[in-house]
Amino acid sequence: MLSSNLDVSEMFVERQAQRSSMHSRHLNEQLVRVLKTIGYDVGFQKGQGQYLFDRDGARYLDLLSGFGVFAIGRNHPALRHALKSVLDSDFPNLVQLDVSTLAGVLAERLLEHVPYLDKVFFANSGAETVEAAIKFARGATGRPGIVSCSHSFHGLSYGALSLMDDSNFRTGFEPLLPGCTQIPFNDLAALEQALSSRQVAAFIVEPIQGKGVNLPTDEFLPGALALCRKYGTLFIADEIQTGIGRTGKFLAVEHWNVEPDMVLLAKALSGGHVPVGALLTRKSIFDKIFNQMDRAVVHGSTFAKNDLAMAAGIATLEVMKAEKLVEQAAKRGAELRLALTRMVPGYELLKEVRGKGLMIGIEFGPPKSLRLKASWNVLETANKGLFCQLITVPLFKDHKILTQVSGHGSHTIKLLPPLVISEEDCSWIEKAFDTVIASSHKVPGAIWSLGKTLVDNAVRKSA
Repeated sequence: MLSSNLDVSEMFVERQAQRSSMHSRHLNEQLVRVLKTIGYDVGFQKGQGQYLFDRDGARYLDLLSGFGVFAIGRNHPALRHALKSVLDSDFPNLVQLDVSTLAGVLAERLLEHVPYLDKVFFANSGAETVEAAIKFARGATGRPGIVSCSHSFHGLSYGALSLMDDSNFRTGFEPLLPGCTQIPFNDLAALEQALSSRQVAAFIVEPIQGKGVNLPTDEFLPGALALCRKYGTLFIADEIQTGIGRTGKFLAVEHWNVEPDMVLLAKALSGGHVPVGALLTRKSIFDKIFNQMDRAVVHGSTFAKNDLAMAAGIATLEVMKAEKLVEQAAKRGAELRLALTRMVPGYELLKEVRGKGLMIGIEFGPPKSLRLKASWNVLETANKGLFCQLITVPLFKDHKILTQVSGHGSHTIKLLPPLVISEEDCSWIEKAFDTVIASSHKVPGAIWSLGKTLVDNAVRKSA
């Protein structure tokens, strides 16, 4: 019999020194090698709000937030209380031949934020909501085609992967789902050409693209919606990363006054503890899928409406409202973008700062001066986008800031911090970026010595 005194926290402490060896042996050895190569294997022990703490107790500012899941911060007490209240109850969870009370509550509260939609389908992840959206769109329209945008990211399951044009993810897994095509982001003419066949079930788009933090023109999303209406195509907004307050609105599409036929949510809705995804849609679409009693379970997912996931979603929405985190994202994001934008004229490698709310892209590009240009070209020849590692690695090692490059071969660093960051955190970010970017303009220098090491690693990898 299993001891009722099993203490997983003790197990964590006892085994944490072996985390890398266990992962190398039983899980992803290549990820362990990457972390060691760039010096990120610091052994994080604790997370609180917007901060992480390593094995030595050093505090880091987390601008990655688990790819956006920790919008309300790590280990929020309200979320923990909600999950404990479920665990301390004897709820009849996942009966399956019954309906979930908590799922009803979460669906009701989500739709209050998106009043033009009527129904919710729950899943376990963002990728699962994309898969559901493909099925719903085809089932509701009777059409096979799905159009997405180049440089998009919608997930790594087969249907979601079929919507993307990134060979780094696709290679080795093709052939993928037929009927999926991409058009350039912000190209309404290309979209109309794709939709004019009247064989396209849906156009799916990230309102702001996560890879590169690419913003739409003011005309693109409203124009795309108009074209979808003209040709009988459903408009799907993939708000998996941009939704739940990230951009300073509950949904990013609100910046352009667009009302999609489907909205996909996940990441932040989980509170960071229990995975959950949600597809919000119109009743007319939903009813074409679940159109009679013998099709009541024509699509579903075993764990989708589990009580812990629903409680996490409910608690997250409560925290967002009580702490005014949507407004906080708008305010802090505007301040941070302004501070970073002011640096652009002073650094030839820094090209642009863009974004909405607390989804910010900092783009670097080729310099004009000969000395910097020569060093830049060495990096680019070895591995496109390698320069950004000369920024992210010192930010981490010297300034205790965790960031990410926004995709393979990208020259943009993406900031995706918890929405609870403070004014002091923003000053921390500004000073750290200023220092590191200034160092990147000194050739030779410590940063370019790091560049040589990364180039050597890239050359060895290609060999």
